Amino acid sequence: MEQVECVIAGAGVIGLAIARELSRRGIETLIIEEAETIGTVTSSRNSEVIHAGIYYPQASLKGRFCVEGKDTLYAFAKSHGVSHSRCGKLIVATNESQHQTLSAIVARAKACGVTDLQHLSELEVLQREPELACTAALFSPSTGIIDSHGLMLALLGEAQDHGAAISFHTKVVAGEANGDGLRIETSEAGTDRSFDLKASIFINACGLQAPVVASSIAGLPDRFIPRTRFAKGNYFSATGKTPFKHLIYPVPEEGGLGVHLTLDLDGRMRFGPDVEWIDEIEYSVDPKRADRFYDEIRKYWPKLGDGSLQPAYCGIRPKLSIAGEIATDFVIQGPATHGVRGLVNLFGIESPGLTSCLSIAKHVSNMVGRV
Repeated sequence: MEQVECVIAGAGVIGLAIARELSRRGIETLIIEEAETIGTVTSSRNSEVIHAGIYYPQASLKGRFCVEGKDTLYAFAKSHGVSHSRCGKLIVATNESQHQTLSAIVARAKACGVTDLQHLSELEVLQREPELACTAALFSPSTGIIDSHGLMLALLGEAQDHGAAISFHTKVVAGEANGDGLRIETSEAGTDRSFDLKASIFINACGLQAPVVASSIAGLPDRFIPRTRFAKGNYFSATGKTPFKHLIYPVPEEGGLGVHLTLDLDGRMRFGPDVEWIDEIEYSVDPKRADRFYDEIRKYWPKLGDGSLQPAYCGIRPKLSIAGEIATDFVIQGPATHGVRGLVNLFGIESPGLTSCLSIAKHVSNMVGRV
């Protein structure tokens, strides 16, 4: 049995950020990942947006970590040469009945510490984005975009510089908590080989599979393992050169932020995500879903041409609540919650998880490691 101070399961942006933080604190860290490389699931299937922290309830972990995390993430990206752009976004009302929603967004954002939102009239919006159709908008200057893969490479590189190691094709099979740490049974993907790890700290950052991994740990009561619902988000790309300089968001809808327009760092347009509740993980994009995309996009961009949209990719959000239920916060459980020494489970780390990764890493590290 190999012994290591800390084992982190999951090499997405959250697991890598935690590994960086812990290794910088002098904690021996091993990252294990079932896939063949880093960030193959949620971390590489999103809008790559650095969020400002606008939509989240006051005192929520999402609000706190997003507001703290965006400034930290911009600074990290700049210091580590990770491509990014503070391009800003417009949240657009397409009829006057939505103006009250814009005011509510401002109030919620201020409660979370976001004070840079700007109200824009229809004329002011058109001066910025002549092809937009709206009656008013909010401008968020601190929203941006980032190269998520470049970010993950930088996080892994710094973690390795401080002694962290990573093992790919390594799956958590089972675990057991005892008085002096945790025994983690793993298997090598595609083989019948298995090996055990003994760790003082085990961090479950497995994203969509986090509840499955938590369920495999003997000694963790079932009541601390939430059910994850899979909210698939489909994206479509558009042909032609973009006329837009900013990200464009409609007012939020139930279960998500509506079909928005984001830009990649090369200026290409992509639309999404929508919300499609699924029971099994799969990553196909149904071309027929474009019919609804056309209707939603044309509310704010009426010049979108017929036949312009093509299926691009999709991602799956690890939701802890479904449509009609009260939206849930990030769930980060340490020993003070579940009573299992050395164990931290992260559940429901959806958006704004990318923006929040460095703040989440600091929070988790403070729970288990040397400050």
